[in-house]
Amino acid sequence: MKKTLLAVAVPAALFANAVSAVELYNDEVNTFAVGGHVSAGLAGSEEGDTEVNSVSPRINIEATRDLGNGFVVDAKAEWALDMLDGGDNSFTTRLGYLGLTHEAYGRTVVGTQWAPYYDVAGVADLPIAFANEFLYTDHGNIGTGRADKMVSYRNGVDFGDSGALSIGLGWQGAHSDTVGSITSYGERAQIALSYKVMDFSLNYAYNTGHVTFSGKQEDATAQVISASYGSYGKGLYIAGVYAQNEFIGDFEKTNNYEFLAAYALANSLNFSVNFEEVENDKLNKTVSSTSALQVEYNFLSNVVGYAGYQFDLGGDGIYDTKKDDMWMFGGRVYF
Repeated sequence: MKKTLLAVAVPAALFANAVSAVELYNDEVNTFAVGGHVSAGLAGSEEGDTEVNSVSPRINIEATRDLGNGFVVDAKAEWALDMLDGGDNSFTTRLGYLGLTHEAYGRTVVGTQWAPYYDVAGVADLPIAFANEFLYTDHGNIGTGRADKMVSYRNGVDFGDSGALSIGLGWQGAHSDTVGSITSYGERAQIALSYKVMDFSLNYAYNTGHVTFSGKQEDATAQVISASYGSYGKGLYIAGVYAQNEFIGDFEKTNNYEFLAAYALANSLNFSVNFEEVENDKLNKTVSSTSALQVEYNFLSNVVGYAGYQFDLGGDGIYDTKKDDMWMFGGRVYF
């Protein structure tokens, strides 16, 4: 039995959100790198005008230092770029954390970071144009995506041919904020478990903490189970996600579904189809339902073209608004 933190405890979902970086300095003790990506293209819908858009452009800097005895400390800062409008909000924080890693003792991170919950839930959040939406409902405060002011710990055990187990823990402090029907947040805690055998993974996460919801204190929980096969961008990749949320955003209870199937050819041409649905479990009504067909192609190792068409499948009852199919295409450059 061998612990391998970098291969086991840091899940593939994290690498999916990483971008290429240029290492500017390395003296075998200290490193410094700059990375990120920018994209530009056109987007439109049946009900809206065509416009120039950009998909999550960002820039980041990262530094590491080898402390000796197997310990490495790292710091990362990442900002979203408002590259189309400019103005006072051209840079907003996406990530900002300090981490400490040891191959045997695990990895601890303090700051705004991708949460352990996202390690499990993000397995289908991979295409550029259209991907998972429900994960980002108040994700900074609840800790389902990029979690604000979080302390996390990850580690894993490799059982050789029998597979690998990884665990992640997260904690956030109490604070006030207004998002949807929520006006304040108590302390929150989460746990994530993943087991991977060859190309298959099975994952589960649970996230809990009190919130003030419509003036009453409630236990806001988010739990998710997911499974995946393969590696996105390399042959066949399939992933499915089921999440159940209580007292998050504007809903007392929702059931959330995401499915992704993709196939990449040897020349990097990657075709995918995804489906997402959000149900108000209390009213037994569909809030939203969409499906998208997408394609991505690597013109160069750091230049990717993308195109997608998302079908609005509508909702039920009070959510049955006019359908609005969307489309998008463009290019992304990593640096």
